[in-house]
Amino acid sequence: MVPSRLLSVGPRTVLGIVGRWTRVWLWPASPRLCSASCADRAKYQEPPRKKLLSEKKLKRHFVDHRRVLVCGGRGGDGVSCFHSEPRKEFGGPDGGDGGSGGHVILRADQQVKSLSSVLSRYQGAHGEAGGRKNCSGRSGTLLYVRVPVGTLVKEGKEVVADLSCPGDEYIAALGGAGGKGNRFFLANDNRAPVTCTPGEPGQQRVLFLELKTVAHAGMVGFPNAGKSSLLRAISNARPAVASYPFTTLKPHVGIVHCEDHQQIAVADIPGIVRGAHQNRGLGSTFLRHIERCRFLLFIVDLSEPEPWTQVEDLKSELEKYEAGLSERPHVIVANKIDLPQARAALPPLRARLGRSVIALSAATGENLEELLLHLQELHGQHVAAELRW
Repeated sequence: MVPSRLLSVGPRTVLGIVGRWTRVWLWPASPRLCSASCADRAKYQEPPRKKLLSEKKLKRHFVDHRRVLVCGGRGGDGVSCFHSEPRKEFGGPDGGDGGSGGHVILRADQQVKSLSSVLSRYQGAHGEAGGRKNCSGRSGTLLYVRVPVGTLVKEGKEVVADLSCPGDEYIAALGGAGGKGNRFFLANDNRAPVTCTPGEPGQQRVLFLELKTVAHAGMVGFPNAGKSSLLRAISNARPAVASYPFTTLKPHVGIVHCEDHQQIAVADIPGIVRGAHQNRGLGSTFLRHIERCRFLLFIVDLSEPEPWTQVEDLKSELEKYEAGLSERPHVIVANKIDLPQARAALPPLRARLGRSVIALSAATGENLEELLLHLQELHGQHVAAELRW
């Protein structure tokens, strides 16, 4: 049957009308139309978001200092308007105030171990403008920036905050105050004010963040003295271990569990060389991490000739960096006792430094119990000193 009329409804549908009956013929869309529609869909599709530098590169590296520009949110503007209602000719001003801008707040978080996730600029949320019927604008939400525990906040050379405990917060930039609507200016001598004020801009500051590792004990020694191997032996930390110098490029913190349920945090500080206070080797970048350690472990390589000179040089570098740093409670640990030449150097080392030297081997685990007992004793002295204060 041939239809008397054909109505083209779309590229794939044709209606055929024959008397009182209606038939529908469907044809597949042509490849040209299909490709055109797909091209149009791809044209208006939103392009994928480009990842920030902090998301793809910076999080892989340890960063212990950062320059940050923080800006508080701008306050919302006030509104000038008047009440309008039937049979109420003089309703009066009803313009609401603008909302306050959001603050930028730094918060110490134990889950964050580095400043690599901190961006170079933060902008607080802006407040909304006021509305009619005395409606105030919404204030900007607070912007929290997570930083590691032990972050020092400086403005210029002045220390403005020390976030040394979990949960510590510091308001880095205040949000601007919201503007006033014309309802605020209503007075007996001015029954129809038209004045309204704009919102104030937020506070803008340039801050310098420095991370200082928080630990009870700090391992100090020259490169390849066996600090990382010793930390792996007494805790669950897994720093890199290799036979070349400067294997450790960032501080590692391990937790030592004692029998009385005490936990002692031990930090593996990257190797210090002679002249580190003059920015040699890895420089003074990692010397700041020793400042927060309450007591020190001087790791000596017994396989080197005249190992007692290592302790003298280490104390000299610490004293030149900060006066009194080398006088903190400490223990001298003679590592690599499993080597034959190391056992021969132990008697002259003890003759020069005293019998308090702890000789052990991080590779074989020999005499680790004595070190753990000294760590527990130093930690107990530290806790007792804090209770006295």
